[in-house]
Parts: sequence; C-alpha cells; structure tokens
Amino acid sequence: MTGAAPLWDLAVIGGGIMGCAAALRAAEGGMRVIVVDKDGIGGGASGVNAGTLSLQIKRVALMPYALRGHALWAAAGAAVGFHRTGGFTLAFNDREAVLLAERMAMKKAAGAPIEMVSPERVLEREPALSRRIVAASWCADDGYANSSLTGAYYRALLRDAGIAARERLAVTAIARETGGFALATADGPIRARRLLLACGAWLQAAGAMLGLDLPVRARVNTVSVTERAAPLLHGVIGHATGLLTMKQKPNGTVLIGGGWQGKGSPQEGRGEVDPGTLLPNLRLAQFAVPALGALRVVRAWTGFEANVPDFYPLAGPAPGIPGAFLLGCVRGGYTIGPYIGRLMGERILDREPELPLFDPARLFDPPAASEGNRAASLPPPAAARLS
Repeated sequence: MTGAAPLWDLAVIGGGIMGCAAALRAAEGGMRVIVVDKDGIGGGASGVNAGTLSLQIKRVALMPYALRGHALWAAAGAAVGFHRTGGFTLAFNDREAVLLAERMAMKKAAGAPIEMVSPERVLEREPALSRRIVAASWCADDGYANSSLTGAYYRALLRDAGIAARERLAVTAIARETGGFALATADGPIRARRLLLACGAWLQAAGAMLGLDLPVRARVNTVSVTERAAPLLHGVIGHATGLLTMKQKPNGTVLIGGGWQGKGSPQEGRGEVDPGTLLPNLRLAQFAVPALGALRVVRAWTGFEANVPDFYPLAGPAPGIPGAFLLGCVRGGYTIGPYIGRLMGERILDREPELPLFDPARLFDPPAASEGNRAASLPPPAAARLS
C-alpha cells in the first residue's frame, strides 16, 4: 500500500555491541533488519567503557562466552584498536592472595589460560608496580580494545550488510499488532515481524512498553584517564578484589577503572562522577603504581551497566510475547557482547545456538520458559557463582 511503513523482518532497539551483533547475524541469515538507537551506534555503554578484554575478571559460568567473544575482538584487530598485552591480577595481603588463588583456579578450569606467578616475575615485566605484591596471576591473552572506535566499527558493518540504522531516534511506544510490532518514533512508525530489545540499562523501560516488568537495575561505573606519560605499564593490571583495572594506551595515557560507582540513573540521562568513589579508586591505582602520583587525571566519566538479581544475562524470548526477544545484562558485556549477540541472532532465525542462552523466563513466577529454550532457563550451578 502506498505510503505505508515498510515491514521489516526484525527491528532491534539498541545499537550497542550486542544489538548490532545480533542484527548482523540475522541479516546474514536472510532477514531484513533495522537498528534503532536513541543516541547512536555504540553511543552507550559500548562506547564509554574502559575497553578491558581481561579473561581474569570474567565470571566462571560465562567463561566459554568470554573466550569466544575475546577471539572475535582479536579478529577485528586494528579496526577496534585491539591489543593483546597480557595481564596481571595482584594481591597485596594474605587474604587477597587466598581469594585470588581460589578464583583463578576456577577460571583456569573453565578454560582461561591463567597461571599463578611469583611477585618477582611480575616485577621483571612490570617494574613500575608496587613492591608490596604478595601474589599474582597472569593471563597471556588479556588485553584491550579502544571502545571509542566501537560506533564507527559497527556502523560500517551494518552499512556493508545492508542493515538500516536510525540513530538519535527514540522509540516512544511499542504496539503489538497482527503479524508483529509497531514502534512509535518521531520519524513515524517502524513495523517489524520480530523485535529485539537490546538497549542495556534502558531495557527495563523498553520492556515496560511491552507490558513486561523486568527487574533490571543499573550500575554507574566510573572510568578515569590520566595525562600522557612515559611508559609505565606494558599490560593490563587488575586487583584481586576486582576494584581496579588499569592499562596504558599507546599515546601514554593511563585508563583507570574497577567498577566504582557514580551517581544517577538511566531515567535521568547520563550519570555523574562521584568524588567519594573516584578518590578511593585513584588511591588504589596509585598504591599499585606509585608513579601515578605524579600524573594529573584529565577526565573522568561514567557509563551504565545493567544487571538482574542473579547477575546472569537476559538472552532469549520475551516471556509471553511471541516474536519478541530480550538481550542485555551481560557482566563483561564488552568482551562477551559480539559472541552472545551472534547467538541471539541464531535464536531469532529459529536456529539452535552453539551455546545455550539465558532464558529471561527464569525471572518470572510462574516460569514461562518457551519450548526449546527451557534448558537454559535456570542459572548455572551454585559452584559456578563464586566469581
């Protein structure tokens, strides 16, 4: 009918890593796909995080996904600023050393190439580190990518795949209609047979448009960057508690993170740096690398990280809404995102994914798991939840 909105096979709300990866896989399978993002491709958490690709900080049960996601970043190479540097995770007292050894043993058993090393070996490679190291682990595959390149990278992939991208366009309502969904936007309706909500910390609000009450919460992670300096660090540096990640970029700046929380919420827009948490993060960084005390911090910013109560991903059909799917709340989503997005694309194509997804129906009572995805509706065994 003349003037009617085109009917897409799949509409993806959210142009981050996971939404784009799912869109690309669906398009490879023959679907006509459109991606819509209220900011821009890679403009949310995918583009403002520290870019750390460390297997040492991934949850045990998610390690198979992290290993495959890491391989996809490595394959992207220079286009995403990928560097395989290796990395150390440090303990500064006996309690931290025990914690580190226990966690890394489980992660090694899950497939990560991690080994415990002596403080002397650490200092041979990283002489700028503190002499107060008690124990350390090493992973040769650890490294980082440049998250500021995420948007350009995925925008080009979407374009080359013939996927329509509507940036800086908010979806204000979603209506279920015969044969699919209608998304209300300022540019008019977008109609699609299938729908994927992959909008990170905004997943709860998007789900509410479909009548879903998703228990999604948002963390406000803080990242800082120093002025340029002479070479201090060769690889990625972390702490046994998970409260510190550091890396020095080729231009000499040092990125400092560790999940310290800022202020704000997705409903209020961008988050705000909290000096009360920023300063402890910087003190821990300086304790690990004393020479940081001579450098200025030139910028600090925040990014939202979504999670649900069991801290496992939402990845699967939207309960009770045929044709709709959810993808988000992935801890370590920067590393894992390209791979779990591919798995979701397979599921949307009605194919069996290589690894199981994480059925959102597990969060609802009574459970509404769909056939074919019920096996993944429960969290992994308790023994895998320790880190």
